[in-house]
Amino acid sequence: MSLPQSSESLPPSDDGEKAAAGAQTLVRGLTLLELVAEGVDDVKGLSERLHSPRSTVHRVLSNLVAQGYLHHAPHQAYTLGYKLIYLGGRAREQSPVALLARPHLEILAKSCGDTVHLGEMDGSYVLYLDKLSGGKGLEMRSRIGQRMPLASTGVGKALMLGLDEDRWRDLYDEALALKQESGTDRPFLPPWPDYLETMRNYRQHGWVMDFEENEVGIRCVGAPIRDVTGHVVAAISIASANFYMSEDRMRELGPTVAATAMAISKQLGATATP
Repeated sequence: MSLPQSSESLPPSDDGEKAAAGAQTLVRGLTLLELVAEGVDDVKGLSERLHSPRSTVHRVLSNLVAQGYLHHAPHQAYTLGYKLIYLGGRAREQSPVALLARPHLEILAKSCGDTVHLGEMDGSYVLYLDKLSGGKGLEMRSRIGQRMPLASTGVGKALMLGLDEDRWRDLYDEALALKQESGTDRPFLPPWPDYLETMRNYRQHGWVMDFEENEVGIRCVGAPIRDVTGHVVAAISIASANFYMSEDRMRELGPTVAATAMAISKQLGATATP
């Protein structure tokens, strides 16, 4: 009588092969969406970045267009579709921090007249969850869903206040490397010893400042949001052009931003003292 074969020696079932192929297609599709969001908008470029044949990439792109995740007109570039806009809005609405913070952000934006941001940590980046434009007619490159380096942004520095100090240097180095890759000559981060000392002072005050370190001409004041455990889970900032943001005004806005962050924190169950 022959013994039954072990599961390891059995050939893969059709169901298993289909599941693996489906997972691979799903990952490929999601990666294509991320690449289009980054600005890679043609089949050739997407194929090179994905390391896949153009025919395969074109087939997945066609399916994403058919489902509304991408938009494409003949002889034009691929862009993100309406369904992603809808899903992005739903994701923001369902974020408990964004939901609780929105009324506070509206009050803050109205009172100061400047742009107000809300963001959370995403690895070594800040992910912007909300943005309320100010009444001064200024436009800055930040937008909901965008990621920027923690160490060079107002929201990012505020998030860093919740990290151990020994992690700051790695985040600083990464932001500096990204600056060098961009090819710009303008120094946007102070030397590390100065940066470290400044961050230590910010931690004592509970709010931070950004002197055009992320975007030329834009200054920010930020503060962290904490949850019931005391951990920093998000941060907010007020941002405006440098001619509206003297250092004196930034210091005046610091306690206001911190008070708004604390009001949001209390709704998340945080105590008055971190």
